[in-house]
Amino acid sequence: MNATFGPLPFEPGYRRIASAIAARILDRTLKDGDALPSELELASQFAVNRSTVREALRELESADLVARRRGTKRMVVARPATNQVADRVRLALALNDVTVREVWAMLEVLEPPAAEAAARERTPETLERVRRAVADFAGRSAAAQAAVDGVGEFFRAVAAASGNRVLPLMHEPLLLLLEAALRILIDRAPPARARIAAAQAHVLAAIEAGDADTARTWMGKHVRDFRRGFEICGIDLDTPVPAPAAG
Repeated sequence: MNATFGPLPFEPGYRRIASAIAARILDRTLKDGDALPSELELASQFAVNRSTVREALRELESADLVARRRGTKRMVVARPATNQVADRVRLALALNDVTVREVWAMLEVLEPPAAEAAARERTPETLERVRRAVADFAGRSAAAQAAVDGVGEFFRAVAAASGNRVLPLMHEPLLLLLEAALRILIDRAPPARARIAAAQAHVLAAIEAGDADTARTWMGKHVRDFRRGFEICGIDLDTPVPAPAAG
Protein backbone atom coordinates (compact mmCIF):
# COMPACT_ATOMS: atom_id res chain seq x y z
CA MET A 1 0.00 0.00 0.00
CA ASN A 2 1.38 3.38 -1.00
CA ALA A 3 1.69 5.96 1.76
CA THR A 4 0.05 9.27 1.08
CA PHE A 5 1.03 12.60 2.56
CA GLY A 6 -0.83 15.86 2.89
CA PRO A 7 0.68 19.30 2.50
CA LEU A 8 2.86 20.54 5.32
CA PRO A 9 1.35 23.36 7.39
CA PHE A 10 2.71 26.77 6.63
CA GLU A 11 4.89 28.18 9.37
CA PRO A 12 6.05 31.79 9.25
CA GLY A 13 9.78 32.39 9.07
CA TYR A 14 9.91 34.10 12.45
CA ARG A 15 8.35 31.04 14.07
CA ARG A 16 10.92 28.71 12.51
CA ILE A 17 13.68 30.97 13.84
CA ALA A 18 12.08 31.05 17.29
CA SER A 19 11.84 27.25 17.25
CA ALA A 20 15.49 26.91 16.24
CA ILE A 21 16.67 29.19 19.05
CA ALA A 22 14.31 27.54 21.55
CA ALA A 23 15.75 24.14 20.65
CA ARG A 24 19.26 25.36 21.52
CA ILE A 25 17.95 26.69 24.84
CA LEU A 26 16.08 23.50 25.72
CA ASP A 27 19.03 21.23 24.90
CA ARG A 28 21.21 23.49 27.10
CA THR A 29 23.51 24.55 24.26
CA LEU A 30 22.44 28.04 25.28
CA LYS A 31 22.35 28.33 29.06
CA ASP A 32 20.58 30.68 31.44
CA GLY A 33 22.22 34.11 31.21
CA ASP A 34 23.99 33.48 27.88
CA ALA A 35 23.78 36.45 25.52
CA LEU A 36 22.23 35.87 22.12
CA PRO A 37 23.90 37.32 19.02
CA SER A 38 22.62 40.74 18.03
CA GLU A 39 19.56 41.06 15.79
CA LEU A 40 21.87 41.94 12.90
CA GLU A 41 24.05 38.88 13.51
CA LEU A 42 21.04 36.59 13.80
CA ALA A 43 19.55 38.01 10.59
CA SER A 44 22.82 37.24 8.83
CA GLN A 45 23.05 33.72 10.26
CA PHE A 46 19.46 32.84 9.35
CA ALA A 47 19.59 34.74 6.04
CA VAL A 48 16.41 36.68 6.82
CA ASN A 49 15.39 40.27 7.36
CA ARG A 50 16.10 41.86 10.69
CA SER A 51 12.36 42.40 11.23
CA THR A 52 11.85 38.63 11.04
CA VAL A 53 14.45 38.09 13.75
CA ARG A 54 12.84 40.80 15.88
CA GLU A 55 9.47 39.04 15.66
CA ALA A 56 11.08 35.72 16.61
CA LEU A 57 12.69 37.30 19.65
CA ARG A 58 9.35 38.78 20.69
CA GLU A 59 7.84 35.30 20.59
CA LEU A 60 10.67 33.87 22.68
CA GLU A 61 10.36 36.75 25.13
CA SER A 62 6.63 36.16 25.51
CA ALA A 63 7.43 32.52 26.34
CA ASP A 64 9.91 33.74 29.01
CA LEU A 65 12.81 31.97 27.28
CA VAL A 66 14.75 35.18 26.66
CA ALA A 67 14.82 38.57 28.34
CA ARG A 68 16.34 41.92 27.57
CA ARG A 69 19.52 42.65 29.47
CA ARG A 70 19.01 45.73 31.64
CA GLY A 71 20.21 48.90 29.99
CA THR A 72 20.83 47.33 26.58
CA LYS A 73 18.93 45.95 23.59
CA ARG A 74 20.78 42.65 23.87
CA MET A 75 18.73 39.54 24.64
CA VAL A 76 19.91 36.87 27.06
CA VAL A 77 18.63 33.38 27.76
CA ALA A 78 16.20 33.37 30.66
CA ARG A 79 14.58 30.76 32.85
CA PRO A 80 10.81 31.07 33.39
CA ALA A 81 10.11 31.85 37.04
CA THR A 82 7.67 29.71 39.02
CA ASN A 83 5.15 32.54 39.23
CA GLN A 84 5.27 33.06 35.45
CA VAL A 85 4.60 29.39 34.75
CA ALA A 86 1.94 29.23 37.45
CA ASP A 87 0.09 32.28 36.21
CA ARG A 88 -0.27 30.83 32.72
CA VAL A 89 -1.49 27.47 34.00
CA ARG A 90 -3.81 29.21 36.47
CA LEU A 91 -5.41 31.15 33.62
CA ALA A 92 -5.83 27.95 31.61
CA LEU A 93 -7.46 26.20 34.57
CA ALA A 94 -9.78 29.14 35.25
CA LEU A 95 -10.81 29.37 31.59
CA ASN A 96 -11.65 25.66 31.70
CA ASP A 97 -13.98 26.30 34.65
CA VAL A 98 -12.23 24.02 37.13
CA THR A 99 -14.30 23.65 40.26
CA VAL A 100 -13.60 24.06 43.96
CA ARG A 101 -13.91 20.28 44.28
CA GLU A 102 -11.29 19.64 41.58
CA VAL A 103 -8.79 22.06 43.09
CA TRP A 104 -9.33 20.59 46.53
CA ALA A 105 -8.99 17.01 45.21
CA MET A 106 -5.65 17.79 43.56
CA LEU A 107 -4.36 19.41 46.74
CA GLU A 108 -5.32 16.25 48.58
CA VAL A 109 -3.16 14.34 46.11
CA LEU A 110 -0.16 16.69 46.31
CA GLU A 111 0.03 18.12 49.82
CA PRO A 112 0.22 15.05 52.11
CA PRO A 113 3.18 13.53 50.18
CA ALA A 114 4.82 16.97 50.19
CA ALA A 115 4.62 17.10 53.98
CA GLU A 116 5.95 13.54 54.20
CA ALA A 117 8.92 14.46 52.00
CA ALA A 118 9.49 17.68 53.97
CA ALA A 119 9.85 15.68 57.18
CA ARG A 120 12.58 13.62 55.52
CA GLU A 121 14.35 16.20 53.38
CA ARG A 122 14.05 19.53 55.21
CA THR A 123 17.17 21.59 55.68
CA PRO A 124 17.70 24.15 58.45
CA GLU A 125 16.84 26.90 55.98
CA THR A 126 13.66 25.33 54.59
CA LEU A 127 12.54 24.27 58.06
CA GLU A 128 12.92 27.84 59.24
CA ARG A 129 10.69 28.99 56.39
CA VAL A 130 7.95 26.60 57.53
CA ARG A 131 8.34 27.87 61.11
CA ARG A 132 8.02 31.48 59.95
CA ALA A 133 4.94 30.64 57.89
CA VAL A 134 3.21 29.01 60.85
CA ALA A 135 4.16 31.83 63.23
CA ASP A 136 3.14 34.51 60.75
CA PHE A 137 -0.27 32.93 60.16
CA ALA A 138 -0.95 32.67 63.88
CA GLY A 139 -0.06 36.35 64.28
CA ARG A 140 -1.85 37.72 61.22
CA SER A 141 -4.62 40.28 61.44
CA ALA A 142 -8.28 39.48 61.05
CA ALA A 143 -8.22 40.74 57.47
CA ALA A 144 -9.32 37.97 55.12
CA GLN A 145 -6.60 38.62 52.55
CA ALA A 146 -3.87 38.38 55.19
CA ALA A 147 -5.21 35.00 56.32
CA VAL A 148 -5.44 33.75 52.73
CA ASP A 149 -1.87 34.85 52.03
CA GLY A 150 -0.75 32.98 55.15
CA VAL A 151 -2.36 29.73 54.00
CA GLY A 152 -0.62 30.00 50.64
CA GLU A 153 2.78 30.69 52.20
CA PHE A 154 2.45 27.67 54.50
CA PHE A 155 1.84 25.32 51.57
CA ARG A 156 4.67 26.93 49.59
CA ALA A 157 7.07 26.59 52.53
CA VAL A 158 6.25 22.89 52.95
CA ALA A 159 6.72 22.33 49.22
CA ALA A 160 10.14 24.01 49.37
CA ALA A 161 11.09 21.85 52.35
CA SER A 162 10.26 18.71 50.37
CA GLY A 163 13.40 19.30 48.31
CA ASN A 164 11.55 18.44 45.08
CA ARG A 165 11.79 21.36 42.63
CA VAL A 166 8.98 19.95 40.48
CA LEU A 167 6.44 20.28 43.27
CA PRO A 168 6.31 24.10 43.49
CA LEU A 169 5.81 24.30 39.72
CA MET A 170 3.05 21.68 39.89
CA HIS A 171 1.02 23.09 42.73
CA GLU A 172 1.52 26.84 42.46
CA PRO A 173 -1.35 27.24 39.92
CA LEU A 174 -3.62 25.28 42.27
CA LEU A 175 -2.63 27.47 45.21
CA LEU A 176 -3.53 30.58 43.24
CA LEU A 177 -7.00 29.16 42.62
CA LEU A 178 -7.29 27.86 46.19
CA GLU A 179 -6.56 31.35 47.48
CA ALA A 180 -9.39 32.73 45.37
CA ALA A 181 -11.80 30.19 46.89
CA LEU A 182 -10.45 30.68 50.42
CA ARG A 183 -11.36 34.36 50.35
CA ILE A 184 -14.98 33.25 50.39
CA LEU A 185 -14.42 30.70 53.17
CA ILE A 186 -12.46 33.09 55.40
CA ASP A 187 -15.09 35.81 55.03
CA ARG A 188 -17.96 33.48 55.90
CA ALA A 189 -16.28 31.40 58.60
CA PRO A 190 -13.89 33.45 60.75
CA PRO A 191 -13.41 30.50 63.20
CA ALA A 192 -11.67 28.65 60.35
CA ARG A 193 -8.51 30.59 61.21
CA ALA A 194 -8.10 28.74 64.52
CA ARG A 195 -8.51 25.33 62.87
CA ILE A 196 -6.00 26.25 60.17
CA ALA A 197 -3.47 27.49 62.74
CA ALA A 198 -3.83 24.29 64.80
CA ALA A 199 -3.35 22.04 61.77
CA GLN A 200 -0.31 24.00 60.62
CA ALA A 201 1.23 23.64 64.08
CA HIS A 202 0.75 19.85 64.01
CA VAL A 203 2.31 19.58 60.55
CA LEU A 204 5.25 21.73 61.63
CA ALA A 205 5.85 19.64 64.76
CA ALA A 206 5.95 16.47 62.68
CA ILE A 207 8.34 18.01 60.13
CA GLU A 208 10.60 19.25 62.93
CA ALA A 209 10.64 15.77 64.46
CA GLY A 210 11.34 14.12 61.11
CA ASP A 211 8.13 12.11 61.55
CA ALA A 212 7.11 11.57 57.92
CA ASP A 213 4.01 9.46 58.65
CA THR A 214 2.55 11.99 61.08
CA ALA A 215 3.37 14.89 58.78
CA ARG A 216 1.50 13.17 55.96
CA THR A 217 -1.45 12.30 58.20
CA TRP A 218 -1.86 15.80 59.58
CA MET A 219 -1.50 17.44 56.19
CA GLY A 220 -4.22 15.13 54.89
CA LYS A 221 -6.48 16.18 57.76
CA HIS A 222 -5.67 19.83 57.08
CA VAL A 223 -6.60 19.63 53.39
CA ARG A 224 -9.77 17.64 54.10
CA ASP A 225 -10.80 20.27 56.60
CA PHE A 226 -10.99 22.85 53.80
CA ARG A 227 -13.69 20.77 52.12
CA ARG A 228 -15.69 20.62 55.33
CA GLY A 229 -15.33 24.38 55.67
CA PHE A 230 -16.62 24.96 52.16
CA GLU A 231 -19.60 22.68 52.79
CA ILE A 232 -20.43 24.30 56.14
CA CYS A 233 -20.34 27.72 54.50
CA GLY A 234 -22.71 26.55 51.80
CA ILE A 235 -20.13 26.92 49.02
CA ASP A 236 -21.08 24.67 46.10
CA LEU A 237 -18.05 22.48 45.47
CA ASP A 238 -19.05 21.99 41.85
CA THR A 239 -19.04 25.66 40.90
CA PRO A 240 -16.00 27.16 39.13
CA VAL A 241 -13.33 28.60 41.37
CA PRO A 242 -13.33 32.40 41.27
CA ALA A 243 -10.43 33.35 39.02
CA PRO A 244 -7.89 35.63 40.72
CA ALA A 245 -6.92 38.84 38.95
CA ALA A 246 -4.07 38.48 36.47
CA GLY A 247 -0.71 39.22 38.03
